[in-house]
Amino acid sequence: MEHTAFTSDLFAENTRLNTRVTELENVVTELSALVKHFEELFRLSQIKRFGSSSEKTSVNGQVSMFEITAPEITTTLPAEHEEIKYTRRKRVGKREADLSKLPLEIIEHELPETERKCPECNGNVTEIGVQTRDELKIIPAQVIRLQHRAKTYKCPECAESAEKTPIIKATMPAPLIKGSIASASAVSHIMTQKHLMHLPFYRLEQDFQRQGVAISRQTMSNWTIQVCEDRLLPVYSTMKAALLKRDVLHADETSVQVLNEPGKAAETKSYMWLYRTSGDASNPIVLYDYQPGRGGQYPDNFLRNWRGYLHADGYSSYRMLKNVTLIGCWAHLRRKFDEAAKISKNDNSAAKIGLDYCNRLFALERDFAALSSEKRHESRQTQSLPLAETFFAWVKTQSFPPKLAITRALNYAQSHEDCFMNVFLDGRFELSNNRAERSIKPFVLGRKNWLFCNSVRGAKASAVAFSIIETAKENGLKPFEYLDFLLESLPNANMRDLDALLPWGIAVPDECRMK
Repeated sequence: MEHTAFTSDLFAENTRLNTRVTELENVVTELSALVKHFEELFRLSQIKRFGSSSEKTSVNGQVSMFEITAPEITTTLPAEHEEIKYTRRKRVGKREADLSKLPLEIIEHELPETERKCPECNGNVTEIGVQTRDELKIIPAQVIRLQHRAKTYKCPECAESAEKTPIIKATMPAPLIKGSIASASAVSHIMTQKHLMHLPFYRLEQDFQRQGVAISRQTMSNWTIQVCEDRLLPVYSTMKAALLKRDVLHADETSVQVLNEPGKAAETKSYMWLYRTSGDASNPIVLYDYQPGRGGQYPDNFLRNWRGYLHADGYSSYRMLKNVTLIGCWAHLRRKFDEAAKISKNDNSAAKIGLDYCNRLFALERDFAALSSEKRHESRQTQSLPLAETFFAWVKTQSFPPKLAITRALNYAQSHEDCFMNVFLDGRFELSNNRAERSIKPFVLGRKNWLFCNSVRGAKASAVAFSIIETAKENGLKPFEYLDFLLESLPNANMRDLDALLPWGIAVPDECRMK
């Protein structure tokens, strides 16, 4: 009995120890994966801090799953030497061509009549040529006091004989802001400096002070808000109606801090959403929309009753949109494989294989760039689509521990496969959402300078101002000149004539267009 009990206890202890060993092995595996995860995060942070920010991949860095054409090498020397021949594009100067587009001011330099004598025979000399030198002359912004005077008239005869003397008054254009010294050019200058050149109001205030003009930052803010609300908002609404008539759009969002927002702490994030037309639009439109959050209800409200195809990243709020087909951004997917490849030490790693698949798809897109949408769709069906299908079949065969960079890339690919494959439905669709990211970048650059918006009204005014300026840029207009034209026209314009004032409208003068 004692032997049996001893054996039973020994078996139980052995079982307990085996269980404990298994538990410890699992802990070691989890900790090893966690250490590897933190090593990847550290290497990635070092790369972002000290390495190049470019995501370009050199051809020599790709693995051999695709054929790579090597540069032509001609060997004419002994075996230990190689002569490499290549062609280099010659740089062609464009200074003369660029200067020829500028206004020309000529300064003539002539000899006085008394000095036009030959030094040998003292005879009169004649002009035989001109030596020229080009320079750039800069005329800085200048503040001028502009005074409107509307004259009044009366009839002298009626004044002497009639009981009532009629008074006739010259017509004066309506002011931009009633009771204010703000002019169209002044507000246009302030808005372009703030929303195009990204200067905070306090720097503009200092610049005005140096010119002897006292315009406070609060006054500039009030002018901008009132002009955006009263004058430019109808233009924004008209452009929005035109935007929602397109069936292919791009969208993106970025954070913004609003200090005085009801019901929110000053340090909490709000968001600036962006919607814009795709590359097939003849009249590009870029619209910003300020909202207090990042939920799916905000794009749903902006795109209410809209049906079409939306380029976006993998953010879940876009999936809440009804009657909208999402087009995934392959650039976002490529970026995840690129990050995993940068921290990988293996040239044949899964990260670099996935990166090569994306590189190949973008290389094909560059070949298709000049094609019509119909031809591009046909070419994608025969070349890009099979490659994408092979890529996702490969993704499903890969398995890695959680929390690794390559795992995140693979999971992102699988969870959004349907959106990524939607790009092959139509030749008008684009492989990336870079068009929206480029359009939202001006706001991001401005945010780095002026840091925050003080009020909700200010944030909404910024959305209107950025929309007008960026749409003007997309349509080849000079932002200041176009804003000046708009603000001069709108106080005296009929709201039914807004279509003619839009960036592509027939009323926009040639002076507003880029040469």
